[in-house]
Amino acid sequence: MRMAIGLVAVIQCGYYLAQSAMSNPSLWLGGLVGLAAGASLLVGLLTPLAGVIVGLGALGIGFALVPAPTPNLFDARLSAVFAAIMTAAIVFLGPGAYSLDALLFGRREIIIPQSPRRPES
Repeated sequence: MRMAIGLVAVIQCGYYLAQSAMSNPSLWLGGLVGLAAGASLLVGLLTPLAGVIVGLGALGIGFALVPAPTPNLFDARLSAVFAAIMTAAIVFLGPGAYSLDALLFGRREIIIPQSPRRPES
């Protein structure tokens, strides 16, 4: 899921950067930030931060808060909401075993202790 959303974000931001009509510096900056966040999701580095950035970007494009490039992957609101829900799941679930976050920071294991059994009366 992390790699799929990261790849979609990289392609969408590549469209922003490749479109020559967009000479607005803020759109270039947004495209570069989105490209970095998508690449970060692809490799699993700083996954919660990258997931929030990609999710907000998808919602911004889907609800016409940010002007969309001509080839737009988030042309329908439903696809933008779907991408935002997937990035929220990525943020809450974490990067997974095969990521740079797991390599750099280690995996966390939650051990739930068994509750003592009550004697039956």
